[in-house]
Amino acid sequence: MKKLVVALGGNALLKKGEKGTLEEQFANAKITAKEIADLVARGYRVVVTHGNGPQVGNIYLQQELASSKIPPMSLDACGAMSQGLIGFILTLSLLNEFSRRGLGYSVVTILTHVLVDAKDPAFSEPTKPIGPFYSEKDALRLINEKGWTMKRDPRGGWRRVVPSPKPIKILEAPIINYLIEREKTVVIACGGGGIPVVFKEGEYKGVEAVIDKDLTAAKLAIDIRADILLILTDVEKVALYFGTPKQKWIDKMTIEEAEKYIGEGHFAPGSMLPKVLAAIEFIKNGGEKAIIAKLGKTMEALSGKTGTRILRT
Repeated sequence: MKKLVVALGGNALLKKGEKGTLEEQFANAKITAKEIADLVARGYRVVVTHGNGPQVGNIYLQQELASSKIPPMSLDACGAMSQGLIGFILTLSLLNEFSRRGLGYSVVTILTHVLVDAKDPAFSEPTKPIGPFYSEKDALRLINEKGWTMKRDPRGGWRRVVPSPKPIKILEAPIINYLIEREKTVVIACGGGGIPVVFKEGEYKGVEAVIDKDLTAAKLAIDIRADILLILTDVEKVALYFGTPKQKWIDKMTIEEAEKYIGEGHFAPGSMLPKVLAAIEFIKNGGEKAIIAKLGKTMEALSGKTGTRILRT
């Protein structure tokens, strides 16, 4: 049976225009669970990764709003909270879908720590915006009081920015691999890119950073020797000249072609670029195939009817 890492985008739990209530997220997860159950029913060994942008943003905001009464938790702690929250939603949704189909599978969410390099250049050049918008006055106060890096946001106001280092190692990869190889289990792991940790002075320590979720999904797929990396998002395929009259969908591309398109600036940072980079990294490190496709069309993508395939040659 082939190992498959499914990287869910933010639209797996929250759709555009929704408020983000727990009821909305469960309703969306119920739909997503059907697709994952389809994979399990066809014999794939499945690990699910997911984004956490809206959820961790809300948790972080809750910390800030209550900070006058309760000591706020750090960003890495908020990331851990979001893994638990989303794991709770996905686990129940999957268990219910498996029960409806008579699939005797368990589901487990693993709080996942991802090792990063303390000397990663990202720590000296924070770029990832998080949390609420602030006035310039409040931004300057937070710089002085907390030592945060604050930058003006193009949409107005100021926001905190944090490092986005590259993932080096998934600490829980051995147990994830054990579970999917030996047990009838779907594993949910590496939520939101994982909890970033560094190893300093003989100890692991959490750091306030955000690891790109797609790059972490690729690293997990490499570490557990997965056959397929399936990145699900909200567009049908990868495109050249996206959103312009010259837009051209891509059915498949080699690593060489993908790197050429990246050099030409076709893929937006923070959007399609990390997905393509993740696919390249996976294939270069022994993956069989990587697919970028639309959530809702998982089986069609695996059969080659839709999505973009990234191949070695």
